Amino acid sequence: MITAVVTAEVLDVTEHERAVENRAAGAVVSFAGVVRDHDGGRGVLELEYEGHPSAGEILAEIAAEIGADPAVHAIAVSHRVGRLEIGDVALAAAVSTAHRAEAFALCARLVDEVKARLPIWKRQVFTDGSEEWVNCP
Repeated sequence: MITAVVTAEVLDVTEHERAVENRAAGAVVSFAGVVRDHDGGRGVLELEYEGHPSAGEILAEIAAEIGADPAVHAIAVSHRVGRLEIGDVALAAAVSTAHRAEAFALCARLVDEVKARLPIWKRQVFTDGSEEWVNCP
């Protein structure tokens, strides 16, 4: 089973873990990309993510590519868009496999591919009142 969603809704990593439960899975590895209060030595107040209209389709493609690995039992991955506060989850992912080494490796690959390919841009608002857009083409 593969679930991939771009959403403005709050993300829950535990829900992603439950979504990949499988009786044959001996390992479930999850990842939470959390909004932190700093970047490059500067304090961050909030983030805003904007996604290209194709972001949902591309996230589904990435999840399908990783899910094609025969070791994968299930994948759930979501990226949030909109305004996020410090501590909010921006990227949630979970992968289930029979063995832990595969689950760790595949979850890391999933997150790396999402970060590299997903057309979502981030606006950071800093504590000094300045802002910047990150990952814009």
